[in-house]
Amino acid sequence: MEKQNQVFQGKNVYGGIAIGSIRLLSQSEGGIRRIQARDVEAEVVRFTEAREQAKEQLSRLYEKAKQEVGEHEAAVFEVHRMMLDGVDFADSITKMIRAQEVNAEYAVAHTGEEFAAVFESMEDDYMKARSEDMRDIASRVIAILQGRKTEELRLDEPVILLADRLTPGETVQLDKTKILAVVTRHGSVYSHAAILARAMNIPAVMGVDFPEDVDGKSAIVDGYEGVLYVEPDDALRTKYRNRKNEDEKQKHLLMELKGKDNVTPDGKRIDLFANIGSVSDVADAVTNDAGGIGLFRSEFLYLEAEDYPDEEKQLQAYRAVAEGMEGKPVVIRTMDIGADKQANYFKLDKEENPAMGYRGIRICLERKDIFQTQLRALYRAARYGRISILFPMITSVEEVREIKKITGEVKAELEREGIPYKDAPLGIMIETPAAALMSEELAQEVDFFSIGTNDLTQYTLAADRQNAKLERLYDPHHPAILKMIQMVVENGHKHHCRVGICGELGADLTMTKIFLELGVDELSVNPPMILKIREKILSMD
Repeated sequence: MEKQNQVFQGKNVYGGIAIGSIRLLSQSEGGIRRIQARDVEAEVVRFTEAREQAKEQLSRLYEKAKQEVGEHEAAVFEVHRMMLDGVDFADSITKMIRAQEVNAEYAVAHTGEEFAAVFESMEDDYMKARSEDMRDIASRVIAILQGRKTEELRLDEPVILLADRLTPGETVQLDKTKILAVVTRHGSVYSHAAILARAMNIPAVMGVDFPEDVDGKSAIVDGYEGVLYVEPDDALRTKYRNRKNEDEKQKHLLMELKGKDNVTPDGKRIDLFANIGSVSDVADAVTNDAGGIGLFRSEFLYLEAEDYPDEEKQLQAYRAVAEGMEGKPVVIRTMDIGADKQANYFKLDKEENPAMGYRGIRICLERKDIFQTQLRALYRAARYGRISILFPMITSVEEVREIKKITGEVKAELEREGIPYKDAPLGIMIETPAAALMSEELAQEVDFFSIGTNDLTQYTLAADRQNAKLERLYDPHHPAILKMIQMVVENGHKHHCRVGICGELGADLTMTKIFLELGVDELSVNPPMILKIREKILSMD
């Protein structure tokens, strides 16, 4: 009887095909027992010293990662160091040691799990992923308290690595030449370990419930579909060898397009920019030859924080993106909190229809202190590159004029304080039918438009894009959407206002020719799509 393929489904983190043998990574920390502390203050000192050692380890990992995968990916370890340095985390541990008279290891494990549980309870996927960061930080401190050393994994030959979970520290220490793919039981596609795997170009799948008896067995990893095949049969091997060969040919073809201009044979040109969600994504944009950043979603700074990020923290993030793009344009969207992106400390009321509720610019114009802090950081960061500022969820000229009044006040305040800054072009998202219909008037107020086709589609067609039952109604190709895009382009150009598209429709290769014919100035897409669109443009009739 022919052997059946064992198939295990997970979530794709980074595309690619890997064929090889499995190496199962053992990650036993030993049990963390609750022990009555004889000397409470000695336990507090033990924790404090271990925390300092952990911070030193993270600094070393930052330097290693900076050399091997780039400064922006290395920022993961700076984030961990800051989280470890957080007052709430340290205070909770020391208070527990003193109040319950327990050993430092138990207090760290218990507190780390409590903090992780808070993140896991959040609706936003990005925030859920921060639970892995909390567990990583706690594990690092516990390992130091227990006197355990973390050693780099030694491999004699290339393998498919399977693990319960991988921390960013473990990920960055992997020998890329010996890792064909990474598969984990736990972890999120938004985790920092996932970000590092993508930066290292390693096919990766997370959330796979694989059995324990797989070490040494043959396997195939389909990073595109998020599937692990254990002991595949000959037919499946042949299929995936062919796919892997096609993959390599496609990668070589796309690499040949690097550095080429996005111009059709008959002379039509369009800029191809990248959409990114964090500082670490800049490396992906650079690797894929983005002409700039067309959409940097700044809300990640708010979603990963326990409180409102201050001006300095924001400045460092915006500056890192600007410098990382080395003089290429960078469009940073002001925080689009609300709807499906919730941060608990904002204390937003529960809404029946949050997509049409209190979100984006509506929050900013009401809670001006938060808005002004972000604008100060943006204008200061503009000195380090070509930053433009983009405002979401606009519906009226009055909103834009109020924004411009506030930006003027912010610049005047920086001037009075003697703080260096640089002016920046202002743009708005066209993602509501109101903004599209008012685009001629709005074009006279701003420097550029960025059409967010995802929200524009759901608002125009009255079809919630997150409601599976309405999937057939949510149609970005609907004639009404295309007419709106055409109207926005014509009205924008009439008043010398650049028009780009940053929604998912921009990456639709069946639409590329239409966008060129409509005169769209720029498409901003996920980085891996940039060279594919360029190939389409260069071969267009």
